Amino acid sequence: MTDRGQQGPRPQVVTPAADESWLVEVALAASREAGGVPVELLGDYLTLLAEAATTGRRPAPFELDAVEALGRRAAELGVSAGNAVQLYLSAAKRLWAELPMVIRSRNSAAVREAAAAVLHVIDAAVARLADGHNEVRREMVRWEETLRREFIDDLLRGDADVGRLVERAEPFGLDMARAHQVALAAPTGRLNEVDPVISSVEHAVVDHFGDRDVLVATKDGWIVVVAPVDTGGSATPRSELGEFLHAVLSRAPRGRPWRVTVGRPYPGSYGIPRSYEEAREGLALAVRLHLDAPVIQAEQLLIYRVLLRDQPAIADLVQDVLGALAQARGGAEPLLATLDTYFTSGGVATETARRLHLSVRAVTYRLDRVKTLTGHDPTDPAQRFAIHAAVLGARLLGWPDKDLTTSP
Repeated sequence: MTDRGQQGPRPQVVTPAADESWLVEVALAASREAGGVPVELLGDYLTLLAEAATTGRRPAPFELDAVEALGRRAAELGVSAGNAVQLYLSAAKRLWAELPMVIRSRNSAAVREAAAAVLHVIDAAVARLADGHNEVRREMVRWEETLRREFIDDLLRGDADVGRLVERAEPFGLDMARAHQVALAAPTGRLNEVDPVISSVEHAVVDHFGDRDVLVATKDGWIVVVAPVDTGGSATPRSELGEFLHAVLSRAPRGRPWRVTVGRPYPGSYGIPRSYEEAREGLALAVRLHLDAPVIQAEQLLIYRVLLRDQPAIADLVQDVLGALAQARGGAEPLLATLDTYFTSGGVATETARRLHLSVRAVTYRLDRVKTLTGHDPTDPAQRFAIHAAVLGARLLGWPDKDLTTSP
């Protein structure tokens, strides 16, 4: 603390407590200049400034704690940090302009000392005001993020109270009466919730589809996009969401091979979880079937879903039609892969050879070997359906790696 004996003569003052009406006028003027920020947010700030200028007193810790509390109050009232700081700076500027009415001194050293004391209060008070405001804002962000995660979990799970869910959807701009579809984007590795790609996807989706009725989130390491489907005459093609999302992700930094699956659109509060389940099931099937397509629509997987509804029957089909392939030299997998690629390529041997990096002769030999072992000719249109269904079933059930003769 400065030794009073080493200071210059103090200015003659009129103590603020003697007449504080001028402080009220300063506060009201500062409030107007800051856009109507409540005067109550100044607290004892003006008194601290006046005392600093007239006596050199620095604010006590508890007084700065009170200013920090006012910063928290400002955030709770919805006053921006910028407007709150503007209120404090405007108040300080106006108070300083009024100080010649209080300080009756021509001593320049005393004026400099008063200015230094006032600037110290401004600096300390504004810093604590901002700290309090930022603390509440961080708490609000964490709370909003918690509400968002809980809402998304309940929305996609589909077993929450419908009425309450509709109410909770309103702040997110979702009209539950509309038809929505869900797209899932899965990277090769697990996605970090703070990955910058999430923010870029959200901005791109909102810019493309609008900021209403669109929700972008993360769940289980995937990016989830919920978007409305217009049922009017100028409806957007259902495939657009998946194609658009994949295009955005392909341009993302640290590009990964992304796979996007899209559920079919459904109306109502149960429509979103139903579409989500289709997209989620699509991701699982794409992995099991080693599908190469980067974007997969739910409609493309309906045949697989049909097959999976009766696993015992499809297991019998695999065993009866393809079981003999296990006797082949090298096992069943090379022949099964050849059949899978042959059917995927439309039954064209040359295209099958290209995809498998084999000669056409090697492909035709393998197909003949399948016919010899199983008694079923994959090149015969009359027999192709049964063999193709068995191949699909084998991929779905994990045969030949999994023994289908044992109970699941």
